[in-house]
Order: sequence, then C-alpha cells, then structure tokens
Amino acid sequence: MASEKQITTEAPAELAQRLTEGLQRERIVPRFVDSYVVEHGRHALQVHASLYRDLLELLRREALLAVAARALEITYAEPLPAGRAKPRPMLRKDGVAFRRKFLAALTRQQKWRAGDALDFQTDLQLYEDLLARNTSARRNRKPFEAANHPFVDRCAFLLDSSFLEKARVAASRALNDLENLTAQVTGSVLHAPEPAPARVKR
Repeated sequence: MASEKQITTEAPAELAQRLTEGLQRERIVPRFVDSYVVEHGRHALQVHASLYRDLLELLRREALLAVAARALEITYAEPLPAGRAKPRPMLRKDGVAFRRKFLAALTRQQKWRAGDALDFQTDLQLYEDLLARNTSARRNRKPFEAANHPFVDRCAFLLDSSFLEKARVAASRALNDLENLTAQVTGSVLHAPEPAPARVKR
C-alpha cells in the first residue's frame, strides 16, 4: 500500500515538473521551428522577432498539451506496484485524483490564472477525446508520413498554413520527440524506487 500511496500523492506534481523541465531542456519546439525554416526556406517566419516569440509560445502550449495527454494515457494504463499484490493498471477513481493533482501542479508551475487553466483543461480534453477515437495514432510512421494527431494538425496550421503538408510532416517529427520524452519521464516517475526510511540514531 505504501507504493500506491506514494504514486497518488507525490507523483502528479513531480510528473508535471519534470515534463515542463524536459520540454525546456530539450528545446523540442524551437528546434522543430528552426529546422523547418531551414529545410523549407521559410525564413519569413523568423523575420519579426515579436511574431516569432508569439509563435514559439503558442507551439510550446501545444507541446505541453501533447505531453500531458500522453503522460496521463501512460499513467492510466501502466501496471503499477501494489505492495505484495500483482502490478495492475490504475483504478478509475485513482486516475481521476491523479489527473486533478497533475493539472493543479501544472497550473502552479505555469502561473496560470483561472481562465488560462480552464482553457488548457478544455483543450486537453479535446486532445484526449480525439486520441481516444483515433486508435491508429500510436502506430509507427515513416519519416515522410504525417501523424493523425491533434498536435500535428494544430501546430501545422499555426506554423505555416500555406505549406500545410510540409508543416504536418515536420510537426510529426516533433511529436515523436515529445512522445519519447514523455514515455521516459513518466516511466521514471511512476516506477521510482521508494525512499529508504530514515535511520533512527540511537
């Protein structure tokens, strides 16, 4: 029972923090945009510094939605330690509590106001509903093939609506990086070893 309690109370905030830090550290969004600009000669996207910053901010939000949706999907399905019992997926009520704490932690970290937090949660639900209906989203893709995923469609439109297919393929490559990061971080948080009990000095 100790392992289960630790997962439901500490892991949501740690997962939110480590996903946010991972996105910043790996610079997936800036690398995605910069490589797209170079590959397709779309230098106009970087001419106006303020518009470029706004674009990066919008795409970072989409990236956060994508990793949050994938992290929760992994969390609900991942077999978790349950003391002496056989590992099993998270119960529905535990999943609801985990999600609530995870989103609350994200809200604190991003310093969102109530309206911003509600907008993010609405978009996250949209992501989750679309992914639940699209069972082919997880299959392996060829490098030149665009993924059927809300991140890909939304980012391609934001990035370069006049070159939509090229932007979708580039966004699909970024999605691969995001999902790899999410799987690594989520797995390490869910299966972190329990801290050793403090030794009592005699």
